[in-house]
Amino acid sequence: MPPPIPPAAPAAALPRRVVSTDPVDWTPHVTDGRVWAMALLGDIVVVGGEFTTTTDALRRAPARRRNLMAFRLSDGQITPLDVDLNGPVYALAQAPDGSLLVGGDFTVVNGRERRSLARVDPVTGRVHRSFYAPVDGDVRTLAVHGSDLYVGGFYRSVRGLSRAGLARLDAMSGQPDEGFDPGLAQGVNNRPRAEAMSLSPDGSRLVVIGNFTRVQGRNRQQLAEFDVTGPQAALTDWSTAFYGADRCDSRFDSYVRGIDHSPDGEYFVVVTTGHDSGPDLPCTSAARFETAGPGEHAPTWINHTGGHSLYAVAATGSAVYVGGHQLWQDNTYGHKTMGPGAVRRPGIAALDPATGRALDWNPTRSRGEGVRAFLVSPQGLLVGSDTDELAREYHARIGLFPHPPGTAAP
Repeated sequence: MPPPIPPAAPAAALPRRVVSTDPVDWTPHVTDGRVWAMALLGDIVVVGGEFTTTTDALRRAPARRRNLMAFRLSDGQITPLDVDLNGPVYALAQAPDGSLLVGGDFTVVNGRERRSLARVDPVTGRVHRSFYAPVDGDVRTLAVHGSDLYVGGFYRSVRGLSRAGLARLDAMSGQPDEGFDPGLAQGVNNRPRAEAMSLSPDGSRLVVIGNFTRVQGRNRQQLAEFDVTGPQAALTDWSTAFYGADRCDSRFDSYVRGIDHSPDGEYFVVVTTGHDSGPDLPCTSAARFETAGPGEHAPTWINHTGGHSLYAVAATGSAVYVGGHQLWQDNTYGHKTMGPGAVRRPGIAALDPATGRALDWNPTRSRGEGVRAFLVSPQGLLVGSDTDELAREYHARIGLFPHPPGTAAP
C-alpha cells in the first residue's frame, strides 16, 4: 500500500508576503475546458473541473484525464491519478486520513454509482466503498474540520436526509449528522443553495453564501454565519444587510460567488458578480467584513471592478487575491468603463487587506470567463481558470505564482 499523504501545511505556517508576478515554468497544463477547484494533499495538488486532456510543462506528453488530475507541487510532474467521472468536479477537500473528497455533478465514479460526492484514494484513484452519501443535486463547496465534512450545493437531500443546500456529514463514512440542520430557506426564484463557504481557521465558525434570504426563520440576505462547535447548526447574531436580494441585476437570483477567511480569522472577504456597479452597491466587488461582534455589520471596505464579475478570493494576510474576468480594480465610479481612480488589473489582482485598494501587483491574465480557484500553498499561489495565458506566458488553466526568495515556509 502507498504511504498516506500527510495533511497540508497549516495556514499560520505559510509565508506572509505578496507572491511574485512571474509564474514558475514547471506546472503542467490543462488543455481544454476549465478548472473549478484545487486541493493540496501533502506535496500533491489535485485539480478538478470540466476537462479531458492534460500535458506536462513542456507540452510533450499529453495525458487523458477526465475532470480530475493531480501533479507534484515540488516539480509539476503529473501523477498517475486517473479517476473516471462522468460529470464535472466543483469542489475538493482532504479527508482526515489523507484521502480525497470529491464534489460536483456526476453519477458514476470508476464504474461505481456515486451521486455528486465521493471519497477516493489520491494515489490509485480507487473509490472508497465505505463512504456513501448520494446527493440529489450538485455539490459546489466542501469544508473539513476534524471528522466533520460540510457539504454545500444545490440539492434537497443527502443520503435520504432532507437538507436544503447545506449539510454536515462524517468525513469518512458519509453518514449525515441528523442534529445539524442549517435551515436555509427562501431561495430567490429557486430553492435555496449554498454557493460557497469558509470555515474560520479554528473551525468554530462556518460562513455560508448563497441565494437564500432566510435562515432558521431569521433574515439573512445571501450570507449566514453558524457556530459549529456543538451538535447543532447554531445561527449566530452576526449579520449584514449589504447583500440584499434586489440590489443587483434581477437576472441573478444570487450574486455572491466566493468567500475566504484571513489566516488569523479576524475578517473574511466576499466577492460577487451581478453586472451592475456603483459606489454603494455590492455587485461586481470585493468586500471585507470583520468577524468580531454581534449584530449587523457593514463592510470595512469595498473594491469595485466597475461591472465585471469576481469569482475567486484568497485572503493570505499579506494580500487579498481576487480573480474573475475583471478589467479594473478601484473602479468605484465606472460601469463597464474605466472610471476616475481606477487601475487596470485584467483577470487577477491583489488588494491591500487593510484598505482594500489594489496593490501594485499586476501580472495580468487572459480573462475568459475568469479565475474560479485559488490555492495558497507553501510554494506560492496556485491559480485555476479557463484560459491559457498568465503573466503573458502560456500556462493553460493552471499556474503558480511563487513566493519571493527568502520567504520559504518555516
